[in-house]
Amino acid sequence: MDAGACLRYLQREIHTAVAATIDTDGLPVTCAVDIMDADEGGLYFLTARGKGFYGRLKATGYLSLTGIKGENTMSRTAISVRGKVRELGGAPLPRLFDMNPYMREIYPTPASQRALTVFRLYAGEGEWFDLSKKPIERFSFSFGQAVLNPEGYFITEACTGCRICEAVCPQGCIDFSAVPAVIRQAHCLRCGNCMEVCPQSAVIREDEK
Repeated sequence: MDAGACLRYLQREIHTAVAATIDTDGLPVTCAVDIMDADEGGLYFLTARGKGFYGRLKATGYLSLTGIKGENTMSRTAISVRGKVRELGGAPLPRLFDMNPYMREIYPTPASQRALTVFRLYAGEGEWFDLSKKPIERFSFSFGQAVLNPEGYFITEACTGCRICEAVCPQGCIDFSAVPAVIRQAHCLRCGNCMEVCPQSAVIREDEK
């Protein structure tokens, strides 16, 4: 799946996400946000200008959110997205209300809809995380020309193939057929066990390469 497919899955299959912003004291604040639309380059959502959420978005221009789909932990898929937001105003409202007609039950009249404004999360990074797969499946993506920052763990040339890390890897995702061994990132939980037990200190974080 590419970034656009992940963003559309978040909008169509999950729709409601928990969003996090920062208040004036630098503390996190969460709220529920419905994703009204998505395209290759971002997500669209709306809020009322009188809400604290609006003020925090305007103050920082940044948003982080996570949506989850599934009946229980072991059947769930989660998509997390973080990045820059910009206010688009009221012009997209008719289109978004047509796509999400339940909004007319919440804001039924043109007068009541005047409180609303549309935002777009237009540049950032995201992650797909699927616990329903065996082994688990995860991958990262970026959109809107944002640079994808590497995460996870990497095995360096200092690896001697002792396989001590194999016993502590919960997903069995270390490939010892290669020299040095390779962590299969698509199945890694990023728990850090391999780095902690390696006697050669051969495992480092991806962002330390």
